[in-house]
Amino acid sequence: MLGRIIVLLVLILVLAGGGIIWFDYLNVIDAKTVLAPLYRFIGREGRTREELGSGEYLNLDAERLAVRLEAEALRELDMDRREEELAAMQGEIDQKAQELEQRQQALEDTENSINDALAEADNLNRNVEGVAQRLTNMQPERAVAIITAMNDQNAIDVLRKTEEIAQRDGTSSIVPYWLSLMAENGEGAARAAELQRKMVVRTP
Repeated sequence: MLGRIIVLLVLILVLAGGGIIWFDYLNVIDAKTVLAPLYRFIGREGRTREELGSGEYLNLDAERLAVRLEAEALRELDMDRREEELAAMQGEIDQKAQELEQRQQALEDTENSINDALAEADNLNRNVEGVAQRLTNMQPERAVAIITAMNDQNAIDVLRKTEEIAQRDGTSSIVPYWLSLMAENGEGAARAAELQRKMVVRTP
């Protein structure tokens, strides 16, 4: 019986102490000053209060207000930290947006360059086609003289375009006749052979 009584007394003391700590945590009572040694024993700093003078009373409302002000201060610190994190994230987003804008501008510049090159090539193709058509309508001897005066690349472009036009129109190409006229001249024979070789070897 004595052992049971001791156990029950210990249990009552534990429950009473736990209740006091819990009510103190809920700010229903102020027991941190009394329990300061216990808080220091478990590694926490107990809350102390100033000694009240004679005729002074403990203002629980002021105590609760102080606790609320402390909680508000902690909340403001947390809000400031979150605002700093958001500002840092916004800075990263702005930097990435600027990089994307620069890449987009680079892509647009590349596309414009390609379009300009294609337009230039298209204009060159139309010019070559115009020259080939005019030469086809000339007397063969006159056309051969003009082709002979061209450099190899321009001459090959005109000869290829002439064959392309003849194939498109379903007519016979005059290019072999031009080359034969060119080969009739002693110096032109080597040139005609060279143009034929380059027309076969090099791609249009």
